[in-house]
Amino acid sequence: MSSNKTVEVGDKISFMSGVQGIVEKINENSVIVLVTKNNTEHDFEGNKTVVAHKNYEII
Repeated sequence: MSSNKTVEVGDKISFMSGVQGIVEKINENSVIVLVTKNNTEHDFEGNKTVVAHKNYEII
């Protein structure tokens, strides 16, 4: 799912087939995301989650 572009803070990403968010922090192997749209049954406490670089797509 990863794209060729390098993610930056503030970028919008999509993950888990229906969840979208804004990148808040970039780590070595993952990003911290503020969830803005959730079309799944998953619940994100505090509307933030960690997503591995291989598991998202920049939109």
